[in-house]
Amino acid sequence: MPDIKHFDPDTTLETVVRLFWRQGVASTGIQDVVSATGLNRSSLYGTFGGKQELYLAALRRYLEQRSQPMFRRLAEDERGLPAVAEFFDGLIEARCSGEYARWGCMVANAHAGAENSDPDVRTVLDQHHRELRDAMYTALVTAEHEGQITPSIAPDVSADLLTLLAYGVNLRSRAGADAATLRKTVTAALDSIADRAAART
Repeated sequence: MPDIKHFDPDTTLETVVRLFWRQGVASTGIQDVVSATGLNRSSLYGTFGGKQELYLAALRRYLEQRSQPMFRRLAEDERGLPAVAEFFDGLIEARCSGEYARWGCMVANAHAGAENSDPDVRTVLDQHHRELRDAMYTALVTAEHEGQITPSIAPDVSADLLTLLAYGVNLRSRAGADAATLRKTVTAALDSIADRAAART
């Protein structure tokens, strides 16, 4: 007779995402997961596996549900530098205010934690980095075509710089950096690659 689940695995996984995202995997025990979800250990293990498998499922869900939609919007936006500026504005807003303020980014948090030594976790982190960097690059190529960036600026190098800046925003916001300071840093970075002569014409 098939096992009938009396809970919604999708809803449960979303609860687990928020738990690992807020507390970090090292500070979260399986009893924390049990308490947050209201499920017993056997139900969790039977559906998701152990704590590490559950964390991986949560990390992948975070990438798919939260990171990738932002990356797609940036890559598909045809405004160039204004699209990049809007991406950072939204990032800072999400990290410094609202329901998830000071949680940082679950993926950036994983980069800074011991969990990044796990090969499966590293695969997700590398995928996130690649997709973020590719979205930045696409936006900067558009900016180049629109004459928005200094001719000597290489879009691929600037994409690397802005990708690292996004991780910095995520980590510093979790540590308590205020939105105004983060916005000043982002503005300085974008000003450093913008073609001021083109902006005045």
